Amino acid sequence: MRLDRLLVYLRFARTRSRAQKMIASRSLRCNRKHVMRASEDVVAGDVLTLAIGNEVRVVEITSLPKRRGSPDEARTHYRELDRAG
Repeated sequence: MRLDRLLVYLRFARTRSRAQKMIASRSLRCNRKHVMRASEDVVAGDVLTLAIGNEVRVVEITSLPKRRGSPDEARTHYRELDRAG
């Protein structure tokens, strides 16, 4: 799944354009590597490090969602590994 779509489906970004801006600002890593393209593929098992505001969130993708659902539904597709902020 494209990374920008995943960020929207998991509710880390409200829109795909906002997700693309997050990626362009280098505030996102996938498996410890900076992500440079919004079209980069993400699979279950990947670890995302997101700098959102003043906090850093590290999450492991456990499954890929088929659509953008409720916040509770979105949380079933990842698990929080570390939360600092």
